[in-house]
Formats: sequence, structure tokens, C-alpha cells
Amino acid sequence: MTEPRRPSMRNPVHFLAFGFGSGLAPKAPGTFGTLAAIPVWALLLPLPLWGYLLATAVVIAVGPWLCGRTSRDLGVHDHGGIVWDEIAGFLITMIAVPPTLLNLVLGFALFRFFDVLKPWPIGWLDRRIEGGWGIMVDDLVAGVYAALVLWGILALIGV
Repeated sequence: MTEPRRPSMRNPVHFLAFGFGSGLAPKAPGTFGTLAAIPVWALLLPLPLWGYLLATAVVIAVGPWLCGRTSRDLGVHDHGGIVWDEIAGFLITMIAVPPTLLNLVLGFALFRFFDVLKPWPIGWLDRRIEGGWGIMVDDLVAGVYAALVLWGILALIGV
């Protein structure tokens, strides 16, 4: 078995797929990738909801290509440092959520919870879908789960 190749942060595809370099973290790259999503989310906050949704859709749409291309370049199906999927999943989590520190922390924690735990069908999809979509799909569904729970919490507390 050959050693996986290293990503090049000079390669814009690798740079984006590795979450602006956050995926290079030696421990918990998914958590660092989600942290890298916070400034992206913050940049999208001034947009109207339709603009936020459009930007999130673009992040999702380019994700399979970015992740798949980087995966092929590195010779590893789902390299742990590829975290564009975490960015997409976190943006889904935060759709239509009022931008408070508490909501940010809750959204972050819920997304990481579902991304790590992978309840059905997240883990099932993760094991069965190949390529760039296979890298992305578990985080997209984790983002939906986290968003639903977060919206439920906010509804319960009257936000």
C-alpha cells in the first residue's frame, strides 16, 4: 500500500477542501474545519435569507468536486483533513438562526455531535456513497439534523 500524498496549500482546490488549511490540524481536523466555517457563516450574515441559502447551495454544489478531486489527488477516499464538508454542514445548521453567541455555540456543538455520532441514516450513507458526494453527504445530513434540533430548541425557548 502506498503512502498517501500530502495536500498542497498552494493548490486552490486543496486549500479550499482543507478548509483554508484548518484540516491540517493534527488532532480533530473536523472540529477545526467546523471552526473555520464560523468566519464563512459570519461573512454570510448580512445577506438576506435567500442570499444565505444561495451561498450555502454554492458551497454544497462545489463540494463534491472539491472533495473528490482532492481525494483523488491524495490517493485517499475520505482524507480526514478534507473539511469542506464540515463547512457546508455547519452552514446548513445555521440556516435562519439568529446570530447570537449562544446560538453559535449550540449550533457548533449540535453539528459536531451529529457529525461524530452519525445516527441513521448518516453512518449508513457515509458507508455506501463513494467519491465526492460520499465525502459530503454525511455532513450535509448531520447539518440538517443539527438544524432541526437547534430550531426546536429555539422554538421551545421562544426565540
